[in-house]
Amino acid sequence: MKKNSIIYYISTGLLTALMLMSIGMYLFKHEEIVTAFTNFGFPTYIIYPLAVAKFLGLITIWFLNNKSLKEWAYAGFFFNFILAFFAHVMIKDGEQMGAIIALVLLLVSYIFGKKVQKN
Repeated sequence: MKKNSIIYYISTGLLTALMLMSIGMYLFKHEEIVTAFTNFGFPTYIIYPLAVAKFLGLITIWFLNNKSLKEWAYAGFFFNFILAFFAHVMIKDGEQMGAIIALVLLLVSYIFGKKVQKN
């Protein structure tokens, strides 16, 4: 049980750090993100709501005990990372590794979070 908890907290902590860096970029390097979203063909008005959604997802994963909300938070991150991966692949900018790392951390966090909840 202790090993599962350690793996869960490390993966969730790394995922959180990655998401906080992403949120920081959305808020403090807005012009760079606008350029990136324009290159992807995404509307730029979703940048701030996406930053808020990521922050709320992190709060849900760390602090709420509602299983349904946690499932939705993990699902939201999952779809965000999958779409980010394919967006980078489609424009061939070579930046898809961040999405892959985020997806691996998310899956490890989710799986080991379930194992920790059982015990």
